[in-house]
Amino acid sequence: MSRAILWFRNDQRLADNPALLAALSAHAEVLPVLILDPRQHGPSPLGFDRSGPFRRRFIREGIADLHRQLAAKGSALHVRWGEPAEVLPHLVKLWSADAIHAQRLFAWEEQEQEREVAAVAHLRLHAPNTLFLPGDLPFALEKLPQVFTDFRRQVERSGAVRTASPEPEHIPTPKEWKGRPLAQDELPYSPIDDDPRAAMRMVGGRTAALARLKHYLWDTQALSRYKETRNGLLGADYSSKLSPWLASGAISAREVWHEVKRYETENGANDSTYWLGFELLWRDFFQFTAARYGAALFRPGGITDGTMRGTNDILRFAAWCNGRTGQPFIDANMRELAATGWMSNRGRQNVASYLVHDLGLDWRMGAWWFERLLVDYDPCSNWGNWQYVAGVGNDPRKDRRFDPERQARMYDPEGAFVRLWTDPHSMPLKETL
Repeated sequence: MSRAILWFRNDQRLADNPALLAALSAHAEVLPVLILDPRQHGPSPLGFDRSGPFRRRFIREGIADLHRQLAAKGSALHVRWGEPAEVLPHLVKLWSADAIHAQRLFAWEEQEQEREVAAVAHLRLHAPNTLFLPGDLPFALEKLPQVFTDFRRQVERSGAVRTASPEPEHIPTPKEWKGRPLAQDELPYSPIDDDPRAAMRMVGGRTAALARLKHYLWDTQALSRYKETRNGLLGADYSSKLSPWLASGAISAREVWHEVKRYETENGANDSTYWLGFELLWRDFFQFTAARYGAALFRPGGITDGTMRGTNDILRFAAWCNGRTGQPFIDANMRELAATGWMSNRGRQNVASYLVHDLGLDWRMGAWWFERLLVDYDPCSNWGNWQYVAGVGNDPRKDRRFDPERQARMYDPEGAFVRLWTDPHSMPLKETL
């Protein structure tokens, strides 16, 4: 009897999962496996762990939700802590599996995982969690436009986004196959008290992802105001906040796209409904940029191999991490991140600009800190955006500096956001350097 291992990566869902569909179509039995690679959670070059408590809690919640999804389909999830190239061949031999099916990922370390596994086992890779597949693009990856506007114009003319496939009714799994939960000493984190000032509590897993999508589109119709509110700083609904679940793959970019199209059919299209799709195209752009440039996404000079002017002053960096720079708008945003694992897009642009252009620090220091804390951390978007601000990435402008005082006047004119996070009687930071 033909068996396949389904290697879950950043595709933690059963709907619109090309790797799962391929495994089901080619094999009589499917064995779901999720592997956490300790190399991606251990010390960063700056010494702190690459994943902090907010990310770890979100990851654990997502895994628990995937356990429940699979159990409802008659299957079970086997979770392992280890390097995929060691874990997967062992499971292949133990269970006499014929192949491993997995989603293709575009960040460098994830590509390295794929190469390591392919060297020791029969690995079949399937479509990534992007709107457009590489073969659907109107250009080869090596011809990817350097500027987002050029990319968007060409892609928008190239054709429709592929449909999203539904969940399978059943996943055939051998009765001997038992689920394995993640042990407490694997990806441990200290319990976190939710901060009452947080924009919202982001819970890992598809159940929460679908609830958030329903809330933002259908319950509140906040999507119809997205372009006007997207630069907000306070509250849950100034933006969709779907990025954590897109990063883990609890929901696919194609699912979001087609739900937006359904919303437009029923409620009308406007600039705001278009703009959410526009942001999904930005996400695609960073994914394909990572695929094209590989390890260059992480070098000091970025994908342009430019000159990196920053220093590694740890005292200035600690002040930035801890929200103690003395610049109120910057400090408020950094304290929100430290206390919740979240920061608005407007905040991210400002604090990144401040680290690079005002503090004169190596942009990669900020990228590593964001990797540790953000619940929506995605290597392609995170490192691509930091390069963009630092002037060594996808941006023809080399001095993209934000004036934090002007930005505060524009986006926090009454000072409510700054007061919320910098009031001397506010709660202490949870994450400090």
